[in-house]
Amino acid sequence: MGTFIQLVIDGLSTGSVYAALALAIVLVHSATGLINFAQGGMAVLAAYFAWYLTNQGVPLIVAILLSIVFSFALGAVVERWLMRRFERGDPDTAVVVTIGLLTLITGIAGWLWTYNNQQFPSLFPLDTVSFLGVSVSIRSIGTTVVIVVAMVLLQALFVGTKLGLALRAVAINPQSAAFSGLPVGRLLMVGWGLAAVLGAVAGALVAPQLTLTPGMLDNALVYALAAVILGGLTSPVGVVVAAWIIGILENLAAVYVPFIGHDLKIAVPFILLFVVLIVRPQGLFGRKTVVRV
Repeated sequence: MGTFIQLVIDGLSTGSVYAALALAIVLVHSATGLINFAQGGMAVLAAYFAWYLTNQGVPLIVAILLSIVFSFALGAVVERWLMRRFERGDPDTAVVVTIGLLTLITGIAGWLWTYNNQQFPSLFPLDTVSFLGVSVSIRSIGTTVVIVVAMVLLQALFVGTKLGLALRAVAINPQSAAFSGLPVGRLLMVGWGLAAVLGAVAGALVAPQLTLTPGMLDNALVYALAAVILGGLTSPVGVVVAAWIIGILENLAAVYVPFIGHDLKIAVPFILLFVVLIVRPQGLFGRKTVVRV
């Protein structure tokens, strides 16, 4: 039983990493209707920015806050000067552009700071606490708490604020939103900026665990996309729960299913995804889209 509980707790911690990126993807989709594959690259760039500041003697908290400001500006600029040229065209073209942007950002990070592993200071202590024979690191607890807070704030943004409702209106029908007097361009910039902020938070949480490299979030991005599809593109709560489910099932399958083991555990979320898409295509917590013709 102790091993089982330990695996579940470790799965929650790992799933929180996936959830951080998944929330950013949901935010961009809710604000623009697009899937942003460059989200991981933008998060890595923010983490490098914070790491560079800490090396210049800036306190870690201040460096992370400055990286959040930098990320908001970066997201807004990317939307204004790049993505806006494609947002009203074929959605597939815009998706390909975000993939190209991911490659570009990763290359820039590697060019500026090399591809060597860098040590990013942890925001939380590295100590562990024991409870009922299970050891849990304070860093894992802190990461999970931050993701829960981000989930609650994002859900509150889209459900209970005028800004969130305006962002959703722009994503659903930008022409009607413009006719209603909403500043569509500014809202799109804000949506991308807020998503980049979530990415910066994700980068600061993940970098101490994985070591900082230009491609550190590539695998996490794949899991995050699986969590987004599994949980539902319209539900911040759903993607976080889905990311936790993926993290837990992945750990349990690696230990308790002999033919899977640690080598094939990456297949677990995709098997789960395949089953859910057959039974409930909109995701576990997503809403069906009704189109009138």
